Amino acid sequence: MDFGNVPPITKAYLIGAIGQCNLVTPLQLYFTYRSAFEYGQFWRVFTTFLYWGNLSLDFFFHLFFFMRYSRMLEESTFHGRRGDYVWLLMVSCTLLLILSPLSPSPFLASPLSFTLVYLWSRLNPAVRLSLFGIITITAPYLPFALCLFSWALSPSGKGWGLGVIMGDALGLVAGHWWYFWTEIWKRERGSGGRNWLETPRILVRLLDSEERLREWDEAAGRLARPAADAAAVPAGARVPA
Repeated sequence: MDFGNVPPITKAYLIGAIGQCNLVTPLQLYFTYRSAFEYGQFWRVFTTFLYWGNLSLDFFFHLFFFMRYSRMLEESTFHGRRGDYVWLLMVSCTLLLILSPLSPSPFLASPLSFTLVYLWSRLNPAVRLSLFGIITITAPYLPFALCLFSWALSPSGKGWGLGVIMGDALGLVAGHWWYFWTEIWKRERGSGGRNWLETPRILVRLLDSEERLREWDEAAGRLARPAADAAAVPAGARVPA
């Protein structure tokens, strides 16, 4: 992968992840509620997503898939929408922090990579993939196949290595949370077409083009107009069909 062609959000993350290698100890990076909030070590909220563990096959496995699927999401689904992609990462990281007591590891980089793999697989359901040159599967099965492969790479021991799958499964939960509210719920009648995880305007303004900002404003105006029209109708009045 040519690092110079990596899109900016993915590149910034990789620089942060690589930059901490051999500079600080893992004890300075892990996240727990007590260390972060009771002891005031707030940087752990961010650094827990930058540590991939000691150099090993599992390290390269998770880092490769983060690079691959983060890049593909940023270049396709979120092309020209940097604010949306940053918001996706922020929401996913927040949910993973909330779920972190369920994780067997105090580091959340691996679950974050599985969040992105899951999202890509759901947004590209028709894509067929050759998994390590062994079998061919369609994209929706990819995250679950990778969970099994991650389990196979984990050292056997207490719990049969199922703790590794638990960490990756949290990433799938975070990915499905985002997918449900942005793709499934807004198609439901009761949603009114509203995306409940809409990117804040300030992120769009800071990171995207003027054209994208106008698109955001127009979409917000379309959603606000029916509510304003409904509020303007007097009580008991009949609305013409």
